Amino acid sequence: MVALIRAGLIGQNFRVTYRWEQARCDLLAGLTVAAIALPQGMAYALLAGVDPRYGLYSAIIITAVASCLGSSSHLINGPTSAISLVVFSALAFFDPDAHIEAAEGMFLLGVMVGTIQILIAVFRLGDLTRYISESVILGFMGGAALLLAIGQISNLLGVKDLGTAHQTILNRVWLTLAHGDSPNLKAVAISVATVALALILRKVVRVYRLPPWDMLVTLVLVAGAAFLFGWTQPDAVGKAAIAVVGAVPTSLPSPHIPEIKFEWISELSSSAFAIAFLGLVEALAVAKSIAIHTRQELDYNRQCLAEGVGNLVGGFFRCLPGSGSLSRSAINFQAGAATRMSGVIAAGAVAGALLLFGPLTPYIPKAALAGLLVVTAARLIDPGRIRYAFRATTYDAGLVLITALTAVFVGVEYSVLVGVAMSIVLFVPRAAKLRATEMVISPERVVREREANDLICTSTIIFDFEGEVFFGAAPELDRYLHEIKRRAVTQGTRVIVLRIKRLRNPDAVCLERIEHFLRDADKLGITVILAGVRPDFLAAINRLNFQDWYAPEHIFPQGRDDADSATLKAVRFACERFTDVSACDHCASIRNHKTIETGLYYLV
Repeated sequence: MVALIRAGLIGQNFRVTYRWEQARCDLLAGLTVAAIALPQGMAYALLAGVDPRYGLYSAIIITAVASCLGSSSHLINGPTSAISLVVFSALAFFDPDAHIEAAEGMFLLGVMVGTIQILIAVFRLGDLTRYISESVILGFMGGAALLLAIGQISNLLGVKDLGTAHQTILNRVWLTLAHGDSPNLKAVAISVATVALALILRKVVRVYRLPPWDMLVTLVLVAGAAFLFGWTQPDAVGKAAIAVVGAVPTSLPSPHIPEIKFEWISELSSSAFAIAFLGLVEALAVAKSIAIHTRQELDYNRQCLAEGVGNLVGGFFRCLPGSGSLSRSAINFQAGAATRMSGVIAAGAVAGALLLFGPLTPYIPKAALAGLLVVTAARLIDPGRIRYAFRATTYDAGLVLITALTAVFVGVEYSVLVGVAMSIVLFVPRAAKLRATEMVISPERVVREREANDLICTSTIIFDFEGEVFFGAAPELDRYLHEIKRRAVTQGTRVIVLRIKRLRNPDAVCLERIEHFLRDADKLGITVILAGVRPDFLAAINRLNFQDWYAPEHIFPQGRDDADSATLKAVRFACERFTDVSACDHCASIRNHKTIETGLYYLV
């Protein structure tokens, strides 16, 4: 702890300000979290297709490391259902019976994930995770929840999972149901009892405001009943009536260097990136949701570093890769945790429970853990938020569907990447839409949007542009500028005022289009005035040496007052220098309007 304080990773005043009252709150919260972490750690390891102890190791090492280094006071890291599902998919290229190689591949995957997350933190890219749409996360969680439940069908029925490592979960389930063994009715009874008891106890916990130990109590009661019935005790040939978790060594995680094979790195690389980004999104989303209530200021890059170091260290201690847990973090907050020490206490409690109760794991039915995973899958889906996304926009509904379907039919490790790619593909056309509105000077000398019954001004054309002027908007910008130029030539207009105050983020492509328009207009004897020029736009045209051929007096930079002085000055300049009242009925009507008095000014 002292070393962490001196390194600046916990905080200089941690020892001084940590009080007994905080310690008491952290102790109660940490023990409560540990009660949830025990069954979840084993269940998520089962979901990932690896030894249950690796899930418990993750609930010890990753939880402790990330709690020490993180920014959020309530975020609990460790194994999660979403990450475990991606890990299962990532390890699918291993033969189902190659348990040792698959475990080594998982340790290597944890190191790769941690390295990527650390690099994201070092280059301060943590804030980029906020650009991943919530609709993508909703779709991923929905697809992951469905796959989570589907993947447990064989354990729920007590039959062996058929299929090869190169087949999808859906193919394996189909083979298991169509060509597998008959369901084990005892395992089915355990599964149904587990789901029913978990639902009942959750309701009891909420009604009577009890500690949220419902999952642990469910597991203990169901495992105890199965033991009393003799279903988990091996017979004369050493086989139990239903499949059990198996023995978990009663020892703490020890250092271990993962086996490295370059073909494994190639196979795991895409999943490593998916887990790294998904883990950061999951952790930061949970931390931000709790910070809304606590008003705690979060350091996103520091949290990214904590996630990365946790997974990197976990890879060298035989851990299942992890992230921020929504359920355990919420319980930590609701249980009254005061500081990050609650996560360290939770990790210590899991370690103590592993040493004390490790010999009892051979009596835990796989069907019971599968039932808990099905309950977890149901809780991952938020119907209210999904309905909101579908009712909000077609864009959001499409992202949810695309991401969810990709998770189910392609692979959960690709779903977030596909969702992000599709969000960009769908967003670019929307961002590329420019809005061009023709403005007119009313008889009261108010510059406003032109209405159908307004006279057409043949002396001055005024247009207001709004939108992002990047390469995607270039065709739209070309179309507007071409139409303005055509109209000016047709009606003999001498001056054009372009209000570009709301044109944002210009790039080289659109700046070149504007330059061509200005040069063509000059050759045609038409003066173009740029009004409301933003600082970034002005800096860009100065770097491109517009001043060498374009009159600086025709540029009116963005004003600082509410009256939009730049546009008013530009319109006034155009009317005074170039307007021929006798040649334009519109301008003549303004001059002859009875309300006009000397000194009146324009409004936008």
